[in-house]
This record gives sequence, structure tokens and C-alpha cells, in this order.
Amino acid sequence: MPLKTSVLASEQHRHYQSHSFEQYAASLFMNDGWEVLVPALDHGRKTDLVISDGQVFYRVQIKSLETTDDSVLVKNQWKNTDTNIDYVIYFSQKGNWGYIIKPFSCNQIRLNAAGGQRFHKHQKHFSQAFAKI
Repeated sequence: MPLKTSVLASEQHRHYQSHSFEQYAASLFMNDGWEVLVPALDHGRKTDLVISDGQVFYRVQIKSLETTDDSVLVKNQWKNTDTNIDYVIYFSQKGNWGYIIKPFSCNQIRLNAAGGQRFHKHQKHFSQAFAKI
């Protein structure tokens, strides 16, 4: 079995982990029948994924949180941009859950009070939550 012999710096590891959640979300959408487009560069645009049903396109921002507490405060990181994202998906790095929410206009909110849909990191739960949002 191959063994990884190098250790990533903490900032590099966070970057890898962030991208892994973007890839995971893309696979959940594709498994649900969505077309998934990945911007070559999303710096400043806050769009990690674009999904489409063939007719309509939606911009999606993916965030991961280092917590198991779903009442954590989340910050509005798209407020002062001219980007119109449609959904924000938060994944817990330590728990088996996530939230799908609409972008909010205030500076911060409690994740579980955002009017979003909580899901377990499983295809069926994710698809059901996204259908309800």
C-alpha cells in the first residue's frame, strides 16, 4: 500500500480540505442529476460551483467549518461583492452534517437559524434537503 511521506503545512492542508469539500459537493450534485461546472478561478467572485438542470444556472459557494456545533456563527463573506450567489453550502469538517442556505444580507447569523436545510453527509439526505430549499 502506498504511504504518504510528506506533511502539508497547516495553511496548505486547510486549502486542500476546502477543495475536497467542493469536490464532494460537486459529486453530490452530479449524483442527483445536476450538470456541474467548476470555475477555473473564483477569486473574489465567491462562486465555487455552477449547477444547471439544462435550463437554469445557479451559483453555489461551498464552506467548511471546523466544528460539530450547528449553532455556530457564520459570517457573510459575499456582502461587499457584486456577486449574486444563489446558495451557500456549509459542511462540518468534524461532524456528519451540513447546511444548505440562501445567502443572507446581515453580517453574521447562527447557522441553524438561517432558514436553511440541515442534511447528513449522504446522497439521499443532501438531495432531499436541496429539493426543499
